[in-house]
Amino acid sequence: MAVPCTLCSKISASAAGGFASSFDCRSDPSGNHHQARPGRFSSSSRVNSVGVHGSFLTGGGGGGYGMSSSLILKFPPNFVRQLSNKARRNCSNIGVAQIVAAKWSDNSSTGSAAAAANAAAAASPAVPAVEESVELIAGANGPVVDALDRKGDVQDLTNNLTYGSFLSSDGSIAVHAGERLGRGIVTDAITTPVVNTSAYFFKKTAELIDFKEKRHVSFEYGRYGNPTTAVVEEKISALEGAESTLIMASGMCASTVLLMALVPAGGHLVTTTDCYRKTRIFIETMLPKMGITATVIDPADIESLKNALNEKNVSLFFTESPTNPFLRCVDIELVSKLCHEKGALVCIDGTFATPLNQKALALGADLILHSATKFIGGHNDVLAGCISGSLKLVSEIRNLHHVLGGALNPNAAYLIIRGMKTLHLRVQQQNSTGLRMAELLEAHPKISRVYYPGLKSHPEHDIAKKQMSGFGGVVSFEVDGDLETTIKFVDALRIPYIAPSFGGCESIVDQPAIMSYWYVNKCNFILDLPRAEREKYGIRDNLVRFSFGVEDFDDLKDDVLQALEAI
Repeated sequence: MAVPCTLCSKISASAAGGFASSFDCRSDPSGNHHQARPGRFSSSSRVNSVGVHGSFLTGGGGGGYGMSSSLILKFPPNFVRQLSNKARRNCSNIGVAQIVAAKWSDNSSTGSAAAAANAAAAASPAVPAVEESVELIAGANGPVVDALDRKGDVQDLTNNLTYGSFLSSDGSIAVHAGERLGRGIVTDAITTPVVNTSAYFFKKTAELIDFKEKRHVSFEYGRYGNPTTAVVEEKISALEGAESTLIMASGMCASTVLLMALVPAGGHLVTTTDCYRKTRIFIETMLPKMGITATVIDPADIESLKNALNEKNVSLFFTESPTNPFLRCVDIELVSKLCHEKGALVCIDGTFATPLNQKALALGADLILHSATKFIGGHNDVLAGCISGSLKLVSEIRNLHHVLGGALNPNAAYLIIRGMKTLHLRVQQQNSTGLRMAELLEAHPKISRVYYPGLKSHPEHDIAKKQMSGFGGVVSFEVDGDLETTIKFVDALRIPYIAPSFGGCESIVDQPAIMSYWYVNKCNFILDLPRAEREKYGIRDNLVRFSFGVEDFDDLKDDVLQALEAI
């Protein structure tokens, strides 16, 4: 004898606050409502233990699952829209395996369902109508996969909120943005799942056509987007105050794609003398093949910028701030005003600053770029780059990115998400250590010069104070000695790794003259550039770039002092 549908009553109870009408329990192929059987999932079990587990893929015997065949529950339109987060979690706990959108094939039971649909529409006039019904397919104890959420057809009720409405600090935004108010993956997990897929399916050709004609939102192919990487993009957008963010496979990928997308063939750009060397190589050797020329100016030379804007058809001003490795700072507000008056865009590479220490978009820049490999990832274990700005500009770059590739792997995206949750804690420590170490080094007799925007001796200290809330964890300085003396100092250090990169938890040290300008010849060691050439960029034999990690300040201080005593 059939018993009342326990599952239906429990789901009704969990959703009662937001859904007023009833729904049908669709019978299994035998024509019966599901039978409650004694055992693990009987009606006498606790609410969170009740299950409707069955072999819905095979239709075979349920065995210990308490069901002999599959069960499909039919809900009226808008049911999923009206479910609260708590109700969805309850559905997951009682064993719902998948939510999919589908049209009923059995029109014989449309009477009560239609009445329920009408009641739902009347109860919630503000919620857009959905033409499709929703099926809950009961299955094994797996996670809930909400295809409607993935396709963008269901908006979480909490989406009426914004992160700024209840999070007042960048630290909290770095932890929760892109996740706390919902994401494109329905899960009870606190952490964002890694979606390892190369492509996304469409239920019917009509849905694919709707997607192509922009009536339906979906992912399509892995190179064009992924739910895990989308969380990273939203998180960075929230930190930067940007409409849109594009995440890519590396910082250099972001830089090169941006330059090719925004500077037309035959165009002109302005950049600065102090910058990452590979960026300069691309500007000097690759862009000319496209007819693109560049004016290179000192970061503080505003007059040269004005001259270039007046004399050239400048499309883009591209610079780092602070720069690599001398941490020069550009007056972002001023250069943005000057460039915009002449119709030129401004892109700031803010990798050394981080989104916490500097808000380039708020200062007037059109785009902000980061090598997320550095402070944003923060653990020396992932490569990534990102560009944030207006939807229009980021979309232009995204279109070229889709052609060139360079997509970020979703596993790498997860590492970025994980790293960003401690970004504010790491940056606070690195800001503090960086400033204290810069002051200590500047006062030491064996150090001839220190480059750090937090020092009054820095040429752009006043600009840095105006546009930065912290000065970062990287300090560059010159040892009072030659190449060999500097090597001796670096080799005497015990805590930092001798390595490229910066911004991670572990301290890293390098000599740019060797790390960036030295290569092995079969006969001997030779400098990549003659000394006179690299010294045009300030790269001397005794220059050291020190990225301070999150180690204890006193340990780092003692290590640096003992290494200086060794020379």
